[in-house]
Amino acid sequence: MKADWLTASILLLPLATAAGTALLARRPRPQQALSFIGSVGFVLCALAVLARSAQGEVQPLSFGNWPAGMGIGFALDRLGSALVAVAAVLGLACFAFLASTAGQSARGPMVLPLMHGTLAGVAGAFATADLFNLYVWFELMLICALGLLAVGGRRDQLDACFRYLGMNLVGTLLLLLAVGLIYAATGQLGYAALTTAWPAVAPEVRTVLLAMLGLALLLKSAAFPLAAWLPAAYPSLPAPVLALFAGLLTKVGVYALLRLLGDVLAPLPGPLLEALGWIAVATMASGVLGAAYHWDLRRILAFHIISQIGYILLAVALGSPAGDAAALFYTVHHILVKANLFLIAGMIATLTGSHDLRRIGGLARARPGLALLFAIPALSLVGIPPLSGFWAKLLVLQAALAADRYVWAAAALLVSLLTLYSMMKIWMEAFWKPRPEAAPEIAVAGSLAPAWGAIGGLAALTAGLGLAPDALVTFAQAAALSLGGR
Repeated sequence: MKADWLTASILLLPLATAAGTALLARRPRPQQALSFIGSVGFVLCALAVLARSAQGEVQPLSFGNWPAGMGIGFALDRLGSALVAVAAVLGLACFAFLASTAGQSARGPMVLPLMHGTLAGVAGAFATADLFNLYVWFELMLICALGLLAVGGRRDQLDACFRYLGMNLVGTLLLLLAVGLIYAATGQLGYAALTTAWPAVAPEVRTVLLAMLGLALLLKSAAFPLAAWLPAAYPSLPAPVLALFAGLLTKVGVYALLRLLGDVLAPLPGPLLEALGWIAVATMASGVLGAAYHWDLRRILAFHIISQIGYILLAVALGSPAGDAAALFYTVHHILVKANLFLIAGMIATLTGSHDLRRIGGLARARPGLALLFAIPALSLVGIPPLSGFWAKLLVLQAALAADRYVWAAAALLVSLLTLYSMMKIWMEAFWKPRPEAAPEIAVAGSLAPAWGAIGGLAALTAGLGLAPDALVTFAQAAALSLGGR
């Protein structure tokens, strides 16, 4: 397969699967079969793209064979292809979980099309080589996300939908305004052309445009103080959809920050990097404190999304190849770990009938396998060796110390200790304490095997990444060096 067609496949496959599953909305079994085929095909194509980019090959594509600057352009380098691959793997895990009894609450004729549409938006954002089309892919993700938030029709879901729409609409309008003004200043939208035209813009104009663009992407990334929409909206989602959202949506915002501010529109002015670093510290702290306060599993984990985004932003704010490599490693690690924790939370709710830690207990004795599968991503999130989170945080800390950012590094260590408190809280309440006498016995009908497979597969990837991190570290360092702005 030619590189152009291979690049096109990671865009066309999820779009075609979304359209096909929508047409089969009234035929659940064929719809499920098509979803599975599309998901597996997406993973295979994404891994093939990753294998090519690992050799240093950038895979360009312009639909319609238009010349550069005229067609809809895409280009997959190491950074983009790695994130497309992990997104495809996560998508397959979420669809597997949805196919089990544990995913019954997420069933509906339009759930699968909207989930595949979300994956298409994510893949397009990672692959695009055009600033305006980045905005378009963000819009596709927003439309699909709103559909998934509202598809159940419950009052809490509609409330979450409006909260999500309100804040993200502000970010969307700000992003569109920034894109328009950048085009007005440079006459370009393609990444390659922008890189050439950007230095000719007056420095004060560049600073204003970068601040505007950064603010829009920080909102999309759920950074402090623009993150309140996330824990207010996400917990209303069923487990497989929530895992997809938690793993991918905020990471697209972080990726866009790294791609645009660290490569296309680089170098970022020192004051903006300084501001981004302190925003990262505030994001880490506010997220972990919110997690410590709550008792609902979904809200605890939702606040931890915010906290962990802070680590990635901190790595980006360092403005160095080491920081960029740490950001990529941390993003891959966090996508797998965070999504798996939400799937495990869904399994806990299926087995106990509740997400409230005060109404759960005794799972370590009743479900030792689930206890082990929880321990792997939970300890990885904290940063316990030899799991992937340890290496991710070590890379961030090394880059921070090398840049003499001792306060930022100390904040990252402190937040890790508070993260340990949150994970221990879940362990002690859900797994270790005796089962409350008032807790009902839940009889689970049907098969949970696909859900167990999804959870176990993601846990195995997390453990494998921790036990053999060298390949991803080397890959991330090469990807960072390929960014032109450092």
